[in-house]
Amino acid sequence: MKRKIIKIDEEKCNGCGICAHACHEGAIQIVNGKARLVSESYCDGLGDCIGECPQGAITFEEREAAPYDEEVVKLHLVSRVKDNMSPLPCGCPGSMARDLRNVSSSSKIRNIIEKEPISSRLGNWPVQIRLIPAHALYLQNANLVVAADCTAYAFADFHRHFLEKKDTVCLIGCPKLDDAQEYAEKMSQIIAENTPHAITVIHMEVPCCSGLIHLMEKAIEKAKVNLTLNVVKIGIRGDILNRESIKYIFS
Repeated sequence: MKRKIIKIDEEKCNGCGICAHACHEGAIQIVNGKARLVSESYCDGLGDCIGECPQGAITFEEREAAPYDEEVVKLHLVSRVKDNMSPLPCGCPGSMARDLRNVSSSSKIRNIIEKEPISSRLGNWPVQIRLIPAHALYLQNANLVVAADCTAYAFADFHRHFLEKKDTVCLIGCPKLDDAQEYAEKMSQIIAENTPHAITVIHMEVPCCSGLIHLMEKAIEKAKVNLTLNVVKIGIRGDILNRESIKYIFS
């Protein structure tokens, strides 16, 4: 049937998740850092999400689309509650307060048990991507650790686990709250001028944080430097949920 339905401009979308929160039918979710209409049959065409978008990325269009199905929406919302997705539509902890004090983590800090003294492994300053000079000598042939700024708070042994290796340079940023395009351009310049041995991207499990991976991939593709990209996903309780490596080889 032909009906009114929302349209999302991904170029304008910054993945803030406000529209997902405003959509009571759960038709919008944040996927890879962008708002997506996950099912036409979930969208009632009333547009509660449109007025909430600060980027003006959502509009109406009239086109052939599956009809709105209220019963299917009810089942969808029930499944989201079971999957603990309903209170967190954008996947960002900032949209919902959580008490984690009684939630156990599988990560244990061995040095606390051993009463080992802890020293900082940070080898550079500043650490914010915007503030680091692209021509800094310590960037030459370094091992870059590019971390979402929440990761060091969530992962208790961040320094010893990720900054221990010689010639490691730490850079931090937030792909949701900062300018992701600016980050991509800055990182492309850093990579092209300093030819790092490897880059490790550390991001939180929330979908909007995955934008850090995508902007880093764009930066590497633009710089065309042969290197290994390591990706580490951290859970909100500080567990390492996933690791993967990608080798970039340009002819």
